[in-house]
Amino acid sequence: MAAVLTAGAIAVAVAAPAPGVPGDPTTVTSAGARASQDARDTRDARDTPFTRKLTTDLLAHMQRLRVPGAIVSVSTPARGTWTTALGTADLATGTPISTRDHMRVGSITKTFTGTVILQLVQEGRLALDKPVAAYRQGVPNGRRITIRQLLQMTSGLYNYAEDPRFNRQLDLHPERYWSPQELLDIAFRHPVYFPPGTGYHYSNTNYVLLGLIAEQVTGRPLARLLRERVFEPAGLEETSFANGRSIPRPHAQGYMFIDNVDSLTAPVLTGKDAAWADWSAGNPRNATRDNASLAWAAGAAVSTVDDLRRWAKALATGSLLSPAVQRERLTFVPTSDLPGAPTYGLAVANILGYIGHDGEIPGYNSFMGYDPATRTTVVVLTSLNQSPDGTAPAIELTEQIIDHLTPRPRKDSGNSGRGTSPSP
Repeated sequence: MAAVLTAGAIAVAVAAPAPGVPGDPTTVTSAGARASQDARDTRDARDTPFTRKLTTDLLAHMQRLRVPGAIVSVSTPARGTWTTALGTADLATGTPISTRDHMRVGSITKTFTGTVILQLVQEGRLALDKPVAAYRQGVPNGRRITIRQLLQMTSGLYNYAEDPRFNRQLDLHPERYWSPQELLDIAFRHPVYFPPGTGYHYSNTNYVLLGLIAEQVTGRPLARLLRERVFEPAGLEETSFANGRSIPRPHAQGYMFIDNVDSLTAPVLTGKDAAWADWSAGNPRNATRDNASLAWAAGAAVSTVDDLRRWAKALATGSLLSPAVQRERLTFVPTSDLPGAPTYGLAVANILGYIGHDGEIPGYNSFMGYDPATRTTVVVLTSLNQSPDGTAPAIELTEQIIDHLTPRPRKDSGNSGRGTSPSP
């Protein structure tokens, strides 16, 4: 599961796109519904030369990457809000995908869990720089790791999602339920990556711990905390914490080409190698019913494109936090020495100027971000977690959108950095 909920998923590649042939969409549906707060800054942008060209390019990229379905939303003050669904929701039936479809959003869940933690900090029930041992025993380096370091991925704790035996079990028994403590037990059998605060390594373990700490401090289950503290106040009516096998209807089926064990070492291919991998791959596995408890507080949420468009702006502007706590949230550390690499704050990333997060979980890949400088919001949901060439499809489509919005030089990096966790 290295390709699932890993640091590399937020490393937007700057690689030259392989040639693709535009295809016809199974369906293209524009969503007219918008939140009232969005309507003040935007106007309808359903059919323009910009959206027609972007649709053509997205379809070509989806065809090359073998993406069954995608839901995309772009909102700018100048162009308005444009939301579209491309492809199919179900390869078996050919049912068109819809902008109303729910999808799992993987690590975007971390922004929800992190918001609850920061609210508890704001209320004085937690302290950012207090050691984890003050709240939970049995954590390696627990007397030295702080709540801030868990949020910021600088704790050094092993990422249980990188454990080979765990990934083998995910492949053999995708329906299996995993308790949060089982996930921590896997992580704590491994040595830490580095002393706390001396490096960066993306780790789901951090957020499983944070979820348990939130439950312990409040005496309430995480699902209730997320609903009452985040989903309801932010107006996210179609977002839920689905820590099991079911997904609210309507939903798109989710698919996998690369199994969890292979994803630990699968390279990100480019050029002819990528084209051959994408073209020659067989049929994907339907992963819709894989048990999301494998991620719990780190990645078990389900949402829709409209909710994520609303949440991206709320997250970046701090509508659920005080200005002081939001400033702490937006204090970023580098994730890599590479030029243009994302930086990471407290349960939020800065990716090419977009404040938000990505998400990857079996069957699904996602990205949401808000650029405060241009008041632009981009949301991409795909029903494929990893393309045969090893790339994250939602990130690839996001690159296409950003290039249409703000053309920029593109470099062939050869590797997006997926599956890696560099230290600054």
